Order: sequence, then structure tokens, then C-alpha cells
Amino acid sequence: MSPSDVSTSRKRGLGMGLSALLGGDSELLASAGTKRPQSRHVPIEFLEPSPLQPRRRFAEDELEALTESIRARGVMQPLLVRPVADDRQRYEIVAGERRWRAAQRAGLHELPVVIHALADRDALEVALLENVQRQDLSPLEEADGYRRLIEEFGHTQAELAGALGKSRSHIANLLRLLALPPPVRSMLEAGDLSAGHARALLVARDPAALARIVLARGLNVRQTEKLVQADKTPSRRRAAAQKDIDTRALERELSERLGLNVTLKAAGNGGTLTIAYRSLDQLDGVLARLR
Repeated sequence: MSPSDVSTSRKRGLGMGLSALLGGDSELLASAGTKRPQSRHVPIEFLEPSPLQPRRRFAEDELEALTESIRARGVMQPLLVRPVADDRQRYEIVAGERRWRAAQRAGLHELPVVIHALADRDALEVALLENVQRQDLSPLEEADGYRRLIEEFGHTQAELAGALGKSRSHIANLLRLLALPPPVRSMLEAGDLSAGHARALLVARDPAALARIVLARGLNVRQTEKLVQADKTPSRRRAAAQKDIDTRALERELSERLGLNVTLKAAGNGGTLTIAYRSLDQLDGVLARLR
């Protein structure tokens, strides 16, 4: 298969997504090198979660709501599973772990599944795609899913945007959240901060400190943006005030001696000295003094 064929099949698989796998799309299966899937009902105890599952949390209220739905109507969509290598009776859940958890609570004894012999790489990609298409992911879970699809599978932001029906700016903005310090990420993960709050805090000098102020005051996103901007401004004023105290007198003395405007700017333990001249004669005069 040529590089262009590989790219085409990868994009086709990404675009078709989970529905194509569940539907047994022959072209997709051929490109992935997998056999036609099998549909059956499997005892619930023969199913197990996948160690590749990118989803880190299952909200209790959502699980309970799904449990009640399953009690009333059963499992409407089959789980996507793959055989466990060392046990022909057991299957690893590629997509549908939440349904499996809720079905156990509902007391079901077996579940409808679609069995695919997927390699680890294919199983992880499908699990990531299934997760980022959901509406109930936290912003960080969604961002981490995009990151892994980009870093581990070579997808671009533009490909993901087109395949998942998202805007490219949506994906880019979520990826930026991964740069937040751990305390702020924890607040975002817990739902104490929104993604809008977190994006405003990204440019703060101390995002964690300001995040605590945001929570204490109950600030909205616009107020958070103003807080971040106000936190930047005093630092410039303090720097200017410090220069007035420490260097203005020396600037005046040098300016008087040279007859030119002299500016000093500190940088760590050093800094720069700038002499402004308005003509070549003035420059010659400075050079003569230095020589």
C-alpha cells in the first residue's frame, strides 16, 4: 500500500467512525485488515473494561439515569468489543463501557455486542473517537482525546474538525487547556471552573492563585478576564516605580554629562544603557569622549 493509500484509508476510517464499525462497513473493514464483525448477545460477566479506555470518570448521576433508561427499554445500541487473547469466552469492551456499568446496576444478564478482531492501535483510536463524539466529556477529557489522536495517530486539527463536526478553533482552544497548571486543571475537572474561565486564566502570571480568587468571589468569565488584565497592570507600574527610585537620578547625571538623553533598563543582574542622538555630530561627540 502506498503512502497516499494509507492516508486515504486512515481518513476514511476517521470519517466513518464508530457507526461504520458497528454497521460492519466492508470497505472500512478491508482497509483495516479486519474480518467481518459478528453480532450476538454475550453474558455480562464475560465482558471486561479495556485498559486502553481513555475515559477516566463516569459521573454518578449520568450512570443512574442510564441505569433507569436500561431498566425501562433495555440496551438500544450494541457494545463494540474484541476477543480477549488468552480466553475465547471473554471480550474486552472497546466502546460502551458506560452501558456495561449501567446494565450491571439494572440487573441485566446479557448484552448485545458487535465483535471485532481489532489490534491495540485500532481499538484505541476507535475508543478515542467514540469518546470525543460524546457530549458529556469534561473539557480536559475531550482535550486529551484530541491530543492523543493528533500525537499517536497523526491526525491534524483540520481532519478532526471535519470528521467530528467540530470547528477547528474549538479543538485548538481545548488543546490549550492542557497547558494549565495541575491545581487549575483539578478545578476544571471537578466542574468548579468552566472552560471559558480556564482559557482566561491561561495568560495569567499565576493561574492557580487567580483561580482561587475566581472561586471565592464567584466571578463569571468576563469578570475573570478583567481580573487577569488587572493583575498584569500593577506589575508594570511597580517596575516603573522601582526604576524611578533606583535609576532616574543616574539617568539624569549621565544625560547632563553627555548632553544627550540616556536610558537605563534593568534585566536580572545586568541591563542595557541607551544613548539617543539626533545627529552624526552628536554621535561623534559621544565617541570622542569614550575614546
